[in-house]
Amino acid sequence: MPYYRRVGDVPPKRHTVGRGADGGDHEELMGQGGFSSSSSLLYHRCSPSALRAIEAVAADEPCFLPNMPVSPRHLRPHTLPPPATADPVTARRYLLGNADLRIAWVRASQDSPLYRNARGDELAFVHRGTARLESVFGALELAAGDYVVIPAGATHRWCLSTECDLLVVEATGHVEIPARYLTGEGQLREGAPYSERDLRAPGEPLRRDGDDVDVLVRTRGGLSRHVHVHHPFDVVGWDGHVYPWALSIHDFEPLVGRIHQPPPVHQTFAGPHFVVCSFVPRPYDFDQDAIKVPYHHANVDCDEVLYYVAGDFMSRAGSGIGPGSFSVHPAGFVHGPQPGSRERAAREERTNEVAVMIDTFAPLGLSAAALDSSDPDYPFTWAGAGGVPS
Repeated sequence: MPYYRRVGDVPPKRHTVGRGADGGDHEELMGQGGFSSSSSLLYHRCSPSALRAIEAVAADEPCFLPNMPVSPRHLRPHTLPPPATADPVTARRYLLGNADLRIAWVRASQDSPLYRNARGDELAFVHRGTARLESVFGALELAAGDYVVIPAGATHRWCLSTECDLLVVEATGHVEIPARYLTGEGQLREGAPYSERDLRAPGEPLRRDGDDVDVLVRTRGGLSRHVHVHHPFDVVGWDGHVYPWALSIHDFEPLVGRIHQPPPVHQTFAGPHFVVCSFVPRPYDFDQDAIKVPYHHANVDCDEVLYYVAGDFMSRAGSGIGPGSFSVHPAGFVHGPQPGSRERAAREERTNEVAVMIDTFAPLGLSAAALDSSDPDYPFTWAGAGGVPS
């Protein structure tokens, strides 16, 4: 997790009575790994356990079908009819998933309810729009291009300034900074594609008052509603290593080489049995004989998902893919540049694309929404016009 932070009124000694003028006598330890890994201590004015009511919430849990017969996919969730709700939590279109993660897309135009995901961390990417993420740790202002990691168990809500398009990855564990970017003491190394200066986190406590406050709670069993006696946003201070944090994709520093570099150089986050990578504008490979677009490749251990954000996607030209598209290239399919891409790229000096890639080490299933938004002609675009079935 990110580096240690201390925000607000915190006692000088852990697990002692708070002496602040604003209270904070109710200590909450939010600990990972059975309290043997990263943690934070939060100091509430009132008990965070005081509930008025508990009830189940009827919600359709996503069902993921095997990608059979195995096939590459081009998903266009923005073409589907809008759902009945339009907030960043309850309006998510689940597209792909397995036991390790669920991948969703949402077009949101209203604030979310208070929400707590106990299944695992969430990683959201803001493709379009601006929003404020409020949580028990404070607030984060988010804009297009921002990633935000929301730790499991953190009560939060999305407050929108504008309509937003979000890519959301729901993990069943924790989303981390890749270990190879860190020193033994946890500092980001020289040569890592981002540094602590690029990371943003809440800088002061967020205070909200209210009684009988609803919080949606997601567990592996589904959704519940807890009615809290006091507003959960009553924290006067906290410290530790667990908290929401943001990183702009535009602060990711690309690594380039004389010849084409492999996908791991783009890695940005690590999750349980998956990785997330960032593709940003960068100079093309500069050897005079370099093949600038990615070569045909078979990632035999991973399913590869690319979410296209902005720019000119040179290797996918002619396939119909554009901003807001998802490509799914499963293990068992050899994929590479579209016809003509290699020749067009030979004249270029740099890429002009922004995209988010998710590689999973277990096969991804497809939801009904994914199948409904899948372009049936995409698997045959490498064959050119003559390869598309009639």
